[in-house]
Amino acid sequence: MITAPARSAWVLLICGLLGWLASVVLTVERFELYTDPGYQPSCNVNAVLSCGSVMSSPQAAEFGFPNPLIGIVGFSVVMTVAVLAVANVGLPRWFWGGLWAGLVLGVGFIGWLISQSLYRIHALCPYCMVVWTVTPLLVALVTGLLWARPVGLPGLLVEWRWTMLAVYYAVVVVLVFLQFPWSELV
Repeated sequence: MITAPARSAWVLLICGLLGWLASVVLTVERFELYTDPGYQPSCNVNAVLSCGSVMSSPQAAEFGFPNPLIGIVGFSVVMTVAVLAVANVGLPRWFWGGLWAGLVLGVGFIGWLISQSLYRIHALCPYCMVVWTVTPLLVALVTGLLWARPVGLPGLLVEWRWTMLAVYYAVVVVLVFLQFPWSELV
């Protein structure tokens, strides 16, 4: 059984809540677009920061339904685990492993969505960027919980997870600023 330290449990809960809220807002906005093609989403700030452009693209429903529905389900699981962790409930290693695997798959999907936003759609969705931010953080957090004192490859993952997270954030920021001049973002 793995019991998360209090700080990790609260970070898990806050990140899960942020990701869930972003997913819910995106889903509501998407359904508004379904019912009213002229609807302007609340996150349409300018030509670059435009959820509407992203939500109306084919990539926004890669599996035949709006992608944020995946976030609602996935982040609901994260929040459930986080509430248990905040309550100091230990969960089996296999359960944490399943959460970790789901989060890693999520990061892979997010990586593809980032490339699509930057190079195909040419727009950024602020709510999507919340998910881009919290999901890799959750992977780093759960990696540390799952493999507390490992050796070999898991040991390297645990030891370097925060550095890899910082590199991920830096790469995404650089790619965004290479694709969109600063004047287009504000």
